Amino acid sequence: QVQLVESGGGSVQAGGSLRLSCVASGRTFSLCAMGWFRQAPGKEREFVAAISRSGSQTSYGDSVKGRFTISRDDGKNTVYLQMNSLKSEDTAVYYCAAHWTPGTTIVKTTVNGYDNWGQGTQVTVSS
Repeated sequence: QVQLVESGGGSVQAGGSLRLSCVASGRTFSLCAMGWFRQAPGKEREFVAAISRSGSQTSYGDSVKGRFTISRDDGKNTVYLQMNSLKSEDTAVYYCAAHWTPGTTIVKTTVNGYDNWGQGTQVTVSS
């Protein structure tokens, strides 16, 4: 099991930036593929970004490509989501997720691909 705690959410105006952090504890963070998802009220949980164990592979949802960047720091057991050029439609609860995998270049882009989730952090973008 991996315990995940997100932080960095808040309220920002459209066009602004936020950086989310997710600190992991428990199972070895460096052995986990990591991802970010979001869920707006009344909508299904949506894939945002993912990064492989090695950090060499990343994937992004179409709606955030070119604006969001995922990264990881294994020394700090932390995965980040840098969000730039925020839009009102980015408003949601953002969740960090982890999946233990032997594959160093695997990225997971679906909810079912992860078995450890944080409690989420709210991001509100006002226009």
